[in-house]
Amino acid sequence: MSDGTGLSSNLEYMSRVASTVAPEGALIPPRHELAPAPGTQIPSHFGHCFGCGALHPTGLHLVAFAGDGLDLTGGFTVTEDHQGAPGLAHGGLLSLAFDEALGKLMWMLRAPAVTARLETDFIKPVPIGTRLHITARITGQVRRKVYTSAEGRLGSPDGEIAVKASALFVIVPMRHFFDNAPTEYLTYLKAHPELLAFVDPNFEINP
Repeated sequence: MSDGTGLSSNLEYMSRVASTVAPEGALIPPRHELAPAPGTQIPSHFGHCFGCGALHPTGLHLVAFAGDGLDLTGGFTVTEDHQGAPGLAHGGLLSLAFDEALGKLMWMLRAPAVTARLETDFIKPVPIGTRLHITARITGQVRRKVYTSAEGRLGSPDGEIAVKASALFVIVPMRHFFDNAPTEYLTYLKAHPELLAFVDPNFEINP
């Protein structure tokens, strides 16, 4: 029941908001034996993905490399197509970049997943022409929930931190991605299976 100020409903909403921080007791899952080898490039899940697809004409073209454990390094270069304020990367686009980078961590588990919640902290402006270097890691897992965090640095892996992010992912069956796609596009993809790197019989789909 509301007290007229909206406070009660806000508190109820906040109690239902999922945290992106791994709770006490969360386990660090094992690195899957078929995860990309350390130092190798993590595949793009979809060639036309705005975040990582090489075929998207104005996308981020974010590239990531597997770390030794449940981590990765990667990044992208901000172009004129990525502006918000004049000469600066759009904040929403930076959130997209971290969603992409954090999502690629699921390759370490070989499990398809969707973003349930993403939090992004903008610390410094990111000018066009800048290479944003990203490091990301899995911080814990509770059943289907996977917790992650990342930082983005300006110009080099040792540059100033410009953006921080954390996200909660939920492992889903592979069919989730196809049940929600337009029929005509699925027809197109069947004719171009090379666009879908994540259709892999070795992917785990255990909830």
